[in-house]
Amino acid sequence: MGLLDNMKAKLGPAKDKVSDLARQHGDKVQHGIDKAAKAVDERTKGKYSDKIQAGTGKAKDAMDRLAHKEETGTDPAMPTRPQEPPSAS
Repeated sequence: MGLLDNMKAKLGPAKDKVSDLARQHGDKVQHGIDKAAKAVDERTKGKYSDKIQAGTGKAKDAMDRLAHKEETGTDPAMPTRPQEPPSAS
């Protein structure tokens, strides 16, 4: 077993725990993200508002992916190929 396989095996339970916590406390985490973004935006006097909003959106998307991973049964990081309509032969 290689180093990468060992790391995956050891981090698997931690990833499951993080997913569980994201599902249970996602609203609190997202509130914290908003609060931190507001504080940073105020301290920078709005100079980086667009970058702060982009980062906040990405952080919230990541939380959503963590929270909903097991519900969908697929890995949200892996894009799925759209279903092709049946051919009309």
